[in-house]
Amino acid sequence: MGFRPKRLAAVIKKDLGQIIQQSYQPDGTFVTVTSVKMTDDLSIARVYLSVFAPGRDDMPVYQFINEHIDEIRYELASKIKNQVRKIPELHFYQDDTAEYVNRIEQLFKKVDIPEKDSEDQDSSN
Repeated sequence: MGFRPKRLAAVIKKDLGQIIQQSYQPDGTFVTVTSVKMTDDLSIARVYLSVFAPGRDDMPVYQFINEHIDEIRYELASKIKNQVRKIPELHFYQDDTAEYVNRIEQLFKKVDIPEKDSEDQDSSN
């Protein structure tokens, strides 16, 4: 990704975060824009969201946001219209990096790595 897509992705991440938290975040949940990846031609923004919904299923939150893509894009357009020629399409995805990290940590816990004997360490000194 070149300089321009990275810069626009950062702007979109900041502005979308504000828009979603102010108007499209259901009560009792917390929605965070974790990252935005732009296509090289700046026509599509892949927006990764993390939803914290204690004691609830978070899929309805993603569905709610997807149902309101047109309104969200319109609000984004009002904020970035002077920075781009064409407002990019928004594609929302679930950010599963936290789940991925947890899975990796669980795998590391399952691996049995024998510790060096203290005698081996003493003899090497």
